[in-house]
Amino acid sequence: MYPTESMDRNRLVDKHVPLVKRIAYHLLGRLPADVQVDDLIQAGVVGLLEAARHYDASQGASFETYAGIRIRGAMLDEVRRSDWTPRSVHRNARRVSEAVRLVENREGREAQPHEVAEELGVEIEEYQRMVADSVSSRVLSFEDVFEPESEGENRLPGNEPDPLQRLQEQDFRDALAREVDRLPEREKLVMSLYYDDELNLREIGEVLGVTESRVCQLHGQALTRLRARMTDWTGARVPERAGRR
Repeated sequence: MYPTESMDRNRLVDKHVPLVKRIAYHLLGRLPADVQVDDLIQAGVVGLLEAARHYDASQGASFETYAGIRIRGAMLDEVRRSDWTPRSVHRNARRVSEAVRLVENREGREAQPHEVAEELGVEIEEYQRMVADSVSSRVLSFEDVFEPESEGENRLPGNEPDPLQRLQEQDFRDALAREVDRLPEREKLVMSLYYDDELNLREIGEVLGVTESRVCQLHGQALTRLRARMTDWTGARVPERAGRR
């Protein structure tokens, strides 16, 4: 490497350190409460260094766009590696999704919380705790509900999927969009405010005039319902993460 190349890369890194902090604080409000901003920043700096090392302007993306993807992906990977969620929480999440699927298939309509609790053989308060635990332990992205891969590498210029894979992904997203549209109105509104408008649970509660814990319940019920309805697409590969606190 020529000295000028090294200097150029160092300048890129120095210039974009504020981007790391901006992304870290943006993600922090959408992650479990035990995630520390310093850990996000540290992981993001590694992502920034990797971006500076591998950036190729001929791919068409600006460095800030490319680096943002690398930084965000590095932060999410760090959070996923640090997932200490008890296995019982993941196991209960699967149980709840299966119960929702059974009730909706049997009744031909949306499963109500008390029906899911009855299917599970637990009290409604225990069902609500299971849903809340599963949501509070999960990481960030709506797509993560179904897609186990980190979004970093797969979104980078030059790593585009082949045409068949692209078609399959689009079909999946179309099916997911249809299922979101079938959600109960209140759950659908929570999903829109959470994923489209990127409000946190407290802010959504202020919009809806309900408590943060109630928003958490609605969010969890929506995710559980979607997992249950998308079983034909996801099969056994549904990962144990999604959502934020």
